[in-house]
Amino acid sequence: MRFKLILVFSALVINSTIIMAQKTIKQTAGRDQLGEFAPKFAELNDDVLFGEVWSRTDKLGLRDRSLVTITALISQGITDSSLIYHLQSAKQNGITRTEIAEILTHMGFYAGWPKVWAAFRLAKDVWTEDVAGTDAKSAFQREMIFPIGEPNTAYAQYFIGNSYLAPVSKEQVPVSNVTFEPGCRNNWHVHRATKGGGQMLIGVAGRGWYQEEGKTAVEILPGTVIHIPANVKHWHGAAADSWFAHLAFEVAGENTSNEWLEPVSDEEYGKLK
Repeated sequence: MRFKLILVFSALVINSTIIMAQKTIKQTAGRDQLGEFAPKFAELNDDVLFGEVWSRTDKLGLRDRSLVTITALISQGITDSSLIYHLQSAKQNGITRTEIAEILTHMGFYAGWPKVWAAFRLAKDVWTEDVAGTDAKSAFQREMIFPIGEPNTAYAQYFIGNSYLAPVSKEQVPVSNVTFEPGCRNNWHVHRATKGGGQMLIGVAGRGWYQEEGKTAVEILPGTVIHIPANVKHWHGAAADSWFAHLAFEVAGENTSNEWLEPVSDEEYGKLK
């Protein structure tokens, strides 16, 4: 049987069904700050607003929920600790420094110039380290032949940290370069298939990791080839101290689908050197 290799980004199978494990958002701020004074309000904040509404990621992703929330808060002129928290969450959920600047600029014409000025002061502090990160990103671009590309905002909910996607070729076999900032990794996931299927990764630049459940993580360097069997739980991403890029090829098969699972915990990831 002939297999056609189709490049996908981090386990996205073209024309396949994506199955996403709904992530439950855990929040304790209500109980921590108001648990004794207003226990019902604390319960509604932690268990309903975050535990139920924010956790409906199968209906609306975390990145989009962050965008809606910061827009609503700034429009009301709210620039207290709650906006700082949601700006931090927006960054964690994949909104980049360039995007937040454009979002706030756009809002200035609709929500009011003074409100946006106040929000910009907070946003600059939240995204301040990204200024240095821009220089590191440029340096990484100079060391590899493929472009870094644009922020992969569409799939940010499946990643910790920021990743980028650059199409290299769209003819014959489509090829794209996938880049991860230091510490960025995708969630545990599985390429499902009843026959064939699986994925292949080829290291391009920097240093990264690949790990199958129950096995020791494998270091990925430029030229490293990783073969991922179908129906095997795994994750891949950058080392904590290095930018990383790889090409990802999906092997066609029968009844293929992707199952996105839980994030790789900081504890698990921190054990890698």
